[in-house]
Amino acid sequence: MIIICPKCEKKFELDSNLIPDNGRTLQCGSCDEVWFFNPSIQQSIKKTKPEITIEDNIKSNVNKLEEKIEKKQKIIKKYPSKNNYKNDKKNYELTPYKSKSKFSLSKFLSYIIVIIITSVAIIIIIDTFKSPIYRFFPGIESIIFSLFEVLKDIKLFIKDLFF
Repeated sequence: MIIICPKCEKKFELDSNLIPDNGRTLQCGSCDEVWFFNPSIQQSIKKTKPEITIEDNIKSNVNKLEEKIEKKQKIIKKYPSKNNYKNDKKNYELTPYKSKSKFSLSKFLSYIIVIIITSVAIIIIIDTFKSPIYRFFPGIESIIFSLFEVLKDIKLFIKDLFF
């Protein structure tokens, strides 16, 4: 038995033994719509449902297109075109563009924070994947070792400076 969801119109194939003659509540697996399904009423609805003809379909499409045209005409009437602007300069004034300052402290600090976070992330990744990196790039071991020694020196310097 094929059942159609009344909300999203998705079709489901269901075993007719699962639905008793007096009907049962169903839930759509697609849109979660819950409705009461009665097989005897559903069959009578299918028989009495009118067929949509091609002419009806064309008429509805024409009506939709006419509505779209009306909306666009309203928009054209509401906003003046470029030609109207040239002819009627009294109603419009151009505001000069003021460029913002290129340097600001907040912008500079945000870049510094991004650089620090990126550097820490790269160091963590390098530390995590040391052995695979050594296998692919055998000569890089001394560079990574030097990097970690410099980081230890920076840590000691900061410790001595503030504590």
